[in-house]
Amino acid sequence: MKTTLEISDRLLVDARRIARREGVTLSALVERGLRHVIAQKGEPWTAFRLRKASFRGRGVRSQLQKAGWGRLRALVYGEREVRAIYRPPPSGRRA
Repeated sequence: MKTTLEISDRLLVDARRIARREGVTLSALVERGLRHVIAQKGEPWTAFRLRKASFRGRGVRSQLQKAGWGRLRALVYGEREVRAIYRPPPSGRRA
């Protein structure tokens, strides 16, 4: 996720220097610092888990098992949104 932060110039210079010295990105250094502060405060940090949201059925229809994303999207949205996004493969090849 992208966000904008306002921090002091001196802090940014120091953080960039440390990131460069450790061979990591500034984002990775900031994340590490935030995790450290959260851990000190006793707040548990857990990775996001997507809940299971499957439904009863027999799986993907046989004719769609090898369909590409463009084909599936075309079936879901119809031609109204797909024209600019989906370009069929050259003739003789399947998606």
